[in-house]
Amino acid sequence: MATFGAAATANANPNKSFEVAQPPADSVSSLCFSPKANFLVATSWDNQVRCWEITRSGTTVGSVPKTQINHDQPALCSTWKDDGTTVFSGGCDKLVKMWPLLSGGQPVTVAMHDAPIKEVAWIPEMNLLATGSWDKTLKYWDTRQPNPVHTQQLPDRCYTMTVRYPLMVVGTADRNIIVFNLQQPQNEYKRIISPLKYQTRCVAAFPDQQGFLVGSIEGRVGVHHLDDAQQSKNFTFKCHRDGNEIYSVNSLNFHPVHHTFATSGSDGAFNFWDKDSKQRLKAMARCPLPISSGAFNNDGSLFAYSVCYDWSKGAENHNPQTAKTHIYLHVPQESEVKGKPRVGASKR
Repeated sequence: MATFGAAATANANPNKSFEVAQPPADSVSSLCFSPKANFLVATSWDNQVRCWEITRSGTTVGSVPKTQINHDQPALCSTWKDDGTTVFSGGCDKLVKMWPLLSGGQPVTVAMHDAPIKEVAWIPEMNLLATGSWDKTLKYWDTRQPNPVHTQQLPDRCYTMTVRYPLMVVGTADRNIIVFNLQQPQNEYKRIISPLKYQTRCVAAFPDQQGFLVGSIEGRVGVHHLDDAQQSKNFTFKCHRDGNEIYSVNSLNFHPVHHTFATSGSDGAFNFWDKDSKQRLKAMARCPLPISSGAFNNDGSLFAYSVCYDWSKGAENHNPQTAKTHIYLHVPQESEVKGKPRVGASKR
């Protein structure tokens, strides 16, 4: 494994965010924080998986590049083991690598599919790794064994996945959303068509496991409850739009303390919302390029977001000279992420 460079000073952007040192050479496909400490991992279309240690000193946030590993093709997804020692990453090489990052060990292959792996999730309650692929399967792995302990057929290619045990929600092509109760993972709990009319980009399970958010390419988010008696609470709302310009919702992330959530979009903006009071808590200034991914750290005191070309307009519109990749760290104020009682109608 190569280490890359020493600490660099953080720079501010329009949202008074701090720039992460030595970002990837190509677009970021996923961001995830360690559940135990301020280590940030990013996967990228340049085949790399990188890790930084994030530091705080008063009101200043810094980043120290720690180490990186390579995939043979673009890396698309990542997740941490619950003890914060190990990272799993998957991608277009159809493999998942297990990387004992903190011990300095070498990465080993622990999962394989017949097509690129789009999503990966560690499930500590089961001591298993779940992987979702464009080969239309969801697989569960005991990382000590070469073969999956269970393979679940999906109706189409896996685009997105979220897990909050015992709830798992998988979004596939053709707007399918499959819900699993992981106490019986071999059986679908429920299958629905997305409440949104266009292609699914991201999902996020409610912290109380009673439902999920779904975001689409059409600048809209759906709030969906699983209990049939709660269906009257379901709603959708518009976001990441500018007049007639409509942008994809690329990332949905719940705050770990306040249970509000962030949306990140191809318009270069990220916003904080409260689903219970149906309010937007804060709209941040737009960045010059799309935000491809977002992630809160374990206590919600930092929000990381990647600003880069998101390939939504194809390779012909990608200009490497102007489309530089940046990763920023925002320090959320309590007023931005703490929910408020609803007063009158919400404004969006």
